[in-house]
Amino acid sequence: MSTQIRVQEQYELWLQDAAIDENTKAELRAIGDQPKEIEDRFYRDLEFGTGGLRGVIGAGTNRMNAYTIARATQGLAQFLLQTGQSDLAVVIAYDSRNQSPEFALETAKVLAGNGIKAYVFESLRTTPELSFAVRYLKANAGVVITASHNPPEYNGYKVYGADGGQLVPDQAERVIAEIRDIGSFSDVKRLSRADAEAQGLLEWIGDAVDKAYIAEVTAVSRNREIISRISDDFHIVYTPLHGAGNLSVRAALAGVGFTQVHVVPEQELPDANFSTVKSPNPEEREAFTLAIAQAKKLNADIIIGTDPDCDRMGAVVKDADGEYFVLTGNQSGALMVDYLLSSLKDRGELPQNGVVIKTIVTSEMGAEVAKHYGVQTLNTLTGFKYIGEKMTQFEKTGEASFLFGYEESYGYLAGTYARDKDAVIASMLIAEAAAYYKSQGKTLYDVLQELYERHGYFLEKLESRTMKGKDGVEQIQGIMRDWRSTPPTEWNGLKVTKVEDFSQGLYGLPAENVLKYTLEDDSWFCLRPSGTEPKIKVYFAVRGTSSEAAAESIHGLVTTVMARVDQN
Repeated sequence: MSTQIRVQEQYELWLQDAAIDENTKAELRAIGDQPKEIEDRFYRDLEFGTGGLRGVIGAGTNRMNAYTIARATQGLAQFLLQTGQSDLAVVIAYDSRNQSPEFALETAKVLAGNGIKAYVFESLRTTPELSFAVRYLKANAGVVITASHNPPEYNGYKVYGADGGQLVPDQAERVIAEIRDIGSFSDVKRLSRADAEAQGLLEWIGDAVDKAYIAEVTAVSRNREIISRISDDFHIVYTPLHGAGNLSVRAALAGVGFTQVHVVPEQELPDANFSTVKSPNPEEREAFTLAIAQAKKLNADIIIGTDPDCDRMGAVVKDADGEYFVLTGNQSGALMVDYLLSSLKDRGELPQNGVVIKTIVTSEMGAEVAKHYGVQTLNTLTGFKYIGEKMTQFEKTGEASFLFGYEESYGYLAGTYARDKDAVIASMLIAEAAAYYKSQGKTLYDVLQELYERHGYFLEKLESRTMKGKDGVEQIQGIMRDWRSTPPTEWNGLKVTKVEDFSQGLYGLPAENVLKYTLEDDSWFCLRPSGTEPKIKVYFAVRGTSSEAAAESIHGLVTTVMARVDQN
């Protein structure tokens, strides 16, 4: 069957399905004379990537809507029911995005229709608190409605297992198989909200979970006595970027003794359209424009920003000239590794079997820092679910003690209370590190330069190309085929010493469509289609003897690699 015929059939099925409401059908009829739009909405079903189900809000199989949510939840319910466990329960959270509360309630109603209890937060909560709550409430799974830092037209649906970690590929495939077996939307079982509540299958979560979560976060603090000593003269500017982090981050900072926390007023309240920023992404300097202006007025020591579901944290610190410098995810990660391990060592609390876990596209700088303290670093595929999977393994076997996990895309976790990246604890930890070093007359920027002097000048860069729709998917696949079929043997006059094709399931890791090339000077670049956006991402990393040498090296690497990528 050709793609075009399948697309038209799916479009007609939606128009004819008695289970689909008239407003949705009217939206579809309005695009009846737009074949490209119909194709983009129906050429595929939304797929689970590194961030679960994620897409533009609208009608269609390739869109986020109440029907794709209901179908996914019916598949999840069938997956859970096949386990044979009794008293099944799922925790549901949602962030500040458009239709997030409605999608969360729809999820709960479908679970209830299948006899599965839904614990639902009464208002928006962070993704990491959802991960914690699954474990705390001893639930069988969790769902969070979020599209993380994507543009406002997106929403998403992330599924978590009983350990509080995102579903790994083999679990996700089993859920997807169940979803594919659902024919019409009339096959989806659901109860009304009133019936679900009356039958005890829908329970709204109060603040007891919030308090337990913040207690776990603040328990990781290493130097409260120093915070208390300098708190009156240590100023933090914080922006939740209109998302879910506002209350949790402030509670954690206050819980360890910070008193001078200034929230950016224009970005404090939830706003599904993220009206003050181009993108609610703490990886981008532009997201900090208002925060930096406020910090300059206050002469603030550090600026912290979190994305809409508060699983990613970005930090801005003063450089040697007193200007505000946006740390990369790799830099923040290395700083937190150094602070945490040095604090544990100073107190004689560094376990002999301690491990740091990072992803294959994350800088090796953090690994060098960990090595300095005699701590092993493990690599996983991209996606914090793989870090969480390792944590659960260690919890069961006792073979290692998890100390810190992170990825270059601004995701960090210390402590074992959750199984996903947590911008709440990252905000607390990096603020505490900044306060600790301020007590020694240093800034985090000063410490970063010390790490470069000790371990080498690591420099990283991420380039991406957005390729939307069916044509974009094919173009990305073509780029990967090109590099896979004709891999370079040298690059910029340097021999390629290692080619790693992770689609082959290297090092015992699951198969993933990722290619990594390492050169003889230990620089590397990596090609990876995004699991959450219509993009191909290309990661670069070098290590130089000076900042100038590293900058020159990475410039040449980026320029030449992207020239080949863009030829496709």
